[in-house]
Amino acid sequence: MRKADLVSKISEETNVAKVDVLVALENLFTEIKDALAKGENVYIRGFGSFVLKKRAKKIGRHIKENRPIEIPEHHIPSFKPSKVFVDLVKEKSEKK
Repeated sequence: MRKADLVSKISEETNVAKVDVLVALENLFTEIKDALAKGENVYIRGFGSFVLKKRAKKIGRHIKENRPIEIPEHHIPSFKPSKVFVDLVKEKSEKK
């Protein structure tokens, strides 16, 4: 499912204009990205958590020059689904 499909489905189910649904969805994505950029985690009960994971400093390799390079410690965004979410997906996939 693409974002356009999601907007259409939400619009049909809620009788809200597609433009308004798209704006709301874009604002949700923006707020999640901004919170993670500030170092804050986002928790949505019954859905999951958008969290930052810390990657330790490590040694990589510069392929063209064949020399080691240091990759500094950094954070990456991650999504952890809630137990309710995981159970629902397992239940639906078992029925197929």
